Formats: sequence, C-alpha cells, structure tokens
Amino acid sequence: MKVLRILATILSGPMLLVGIIWVLQGLNILPGSFMTGQIIWAVYGAPLAVAGAGLVWWLNRGAQTR
Repeated sequence: MKVLRILATILSGPMLLVGIIWVLQGLNILPGSFMTGQIIWAVYGAPLAVAGAGLVWWLNRGAQTR
C-alpha cells in the first residue's frame, strides 16, 4: 500500500496542474498553444483535473486517520 501512496503522490500534482491548464486553454483563457480555443481540450482537462484533485483529497484524508 505504501508504493501505491507514493505513486499517487507523484501523479496527483501533475494531473491536477495539466488538467487545469488544458481547461484554461480550451476555454481560450490561457493563450499560447495549438490547444487555445479548442473546446475539446477543456473536455479532456476537466476529468483529469477532477481525478488529480480526488487523488490529493484521498492522500490527505488517509494521512489524517493515522
């Protein structure tokens, strides 16, 4: 279980960050790439950001119960 927690810690931050960037670029808020203004990237980024936030929540919830 410790290996799973380490992997989740390593993955959760980038998942959340990349998901937010994709949403902002898809909604034409963050310019500067081929993804800017393409709504499909917001559709891809939203579940990725939610999954990253879920991992952050899961990791912090587990630390409080110990």
